[in-house]
Amino acid sequence: MEAENLNLKELIESRRHAVAESLGPISVAELSALTEELFPFVDHPWLEKFSEVVNDPTSGTFHHAMADDQVHVLYCHDKNIGMWFIRGVGMGPLQPEHLEIMREIVEAKP
Repeated sequence: MEAENLNLKELIESRRHAVAESLGPISVAELSALTEELFPFVDHPWLEKFSEVVNDPTSGTFHHAMADDQVHVLYCHDKNIGMWFIRGVGMGPLQPEHLEIMREIVEAKP
């Protein structure tokens, strides 16, 4: 998409809809498999924190969604934390405004 045609509001709304449609629980076993994929090196700065949250029994349910064909989102409602990742490309924490969107989506699910 060309930069001059980029409508940020439409992009955000499109991704929000995609996340809402694809959101579902992800098991600890699936998260463990993702841990190995996302953090192939033991010295990754996020590995310890990610493993700590995943293995904490008080974390509750984790959710996984796809914002588009490449962007994945992991979210823990009980701890209100999350991250995005693109396989083999990069990852980052969800910012407060995105955490709020995820909270709203999860709480709106039946």
